[in-house]
Amino acid sequence: MGKYLVKQAKTGIKFNLLAGNNEIIAHSEIYTTPRSCMNGIKSVQRNAPKAEVEDQTVEGFKTLKHPKFEVYTDKAGEFRFRLKATNGQIIAASEGYKAKASCLNGIESVKKNADSPIEKIEE
Repeated sequence: MGKYLVKQAKTGIKFNLLAGNNEIIAHSEIYTTPRSCMNGIKSVQRNAPKAEVEDQTVEGFKTLKHPKFEVYTDKAGEFRFRLKATNGQIIAASEGYKAKASCLNGIESVKKNADSPIEKIEE
């Protein structure tokens, strides 16, 4: 089972979702308060399991309703995903992947680990 790691950032507080092997599979934006960060985690827990995948790397892709995972390529040509909540806000994002299959595996890992506990808070 994975875990949410909540930690202080330079300008606020953020979380990383870690898989069972302690690899980061998704991260949040910077929140201004611990409460808003916890709300972000709750949103991932609520939305990730039911979110479909919108593959924006395919020509003529179908736009899906929120919540959804958006797969896209960044400026460096790597594959990334972002999880958007029902209101369209980005609640989690990935690092870059060289292969699309790895990116899709990352999405499955987020879905699988969405209900993980908040195990550690770093100062």
